Amino acid sequence: MIRIGVLGAGGRMGQAIIAEIQAAPDCILAGGVERAGHAMCGTPLGEGMVICANAAPVAHKADVLIDFTSPVALEENLRAAQDGKSAILIGTTGLQPRHHALIDAAAKSIPVLQAANTALGVTLLAALVEQAARALDASWDIEIVELHHRHKVDAPSGTALYLGEAAARGRGAPLSELRLPAHEGMTGPRRGGGIGFAALRGGSAAGDHRVILAGEGERIELGHVAENREIFARGAVRGARWVAKQKPGRYAMADMFRDALSKAAS
Repeated sequence: MIRIGVLGAGGRMGQAIIAEIQAAPDCILAGGVERAGHAMCGTPLGEGMVICANAAPVAHKADVLIDFTSPVALEENLRAAQDGKSAILIGTTGLQPRHHALIDAAAKSIPVLQAANTALGVTLLAALVEQAARALDASWDIEIVELHHRHKVDAPSGTALYLGEAAARGRGAPLSELRLPAHEGMTGPRRGGGIGFAALRGGSAAGDHRVILAGEGERIELGHVAENREIFARGAVRGARWVAKQKPGRYAMADMFRDALSKAAS
């Protein structure tokens, strides 16, 4: 049995993940954590547990933590995972370079799976985007369009940036070199070989992502539509199962897929 602790247990994603854990025959909920003062703190989770405001005790009981909180909580959550010697899956988006440096440091002592998106289909989409960008030359423009619910705070989304990084790998350069400024006002001719982003916000959209590769007289569109949050919860629990069994290091959802394909072929 895999013992899983949920950080951000009071949010919509946290609640979906808890439901997925409780429905899984091979998983046990080790506890839930929210920020101090959150309305869900003290809410019962069953088996004598309540949502608490301290990640450390949960980390000591868990094989793996699933973190869907905020960038400001990441350092404390990583510290708790290291102290409890538990693996951690990080689904938090909006991370900055200093957050990635913290993840790199933690990965020296515990297994860390950092995922901009835990939906299994998005991992496959990124692989397709990288292949397409590699096969097509710089005369094909790349634009990434994403739509999320009105409450999402980071833009472009972590998933859009993840897809942009896949396209940049296909083009053989870092995204920081290829990313175009936002299309607004008098933009002039589009820079060849660049990667553009458009972020849309509204309603209750769980997450729509479309990668447009536009050439002269033809266009390829690759996309993924999230119809509900359960797909992210399902992928997060699958990722948690996998990373809990790994050696210390930094991993991505694609590593889990490669591992599964390797075992299937052997």
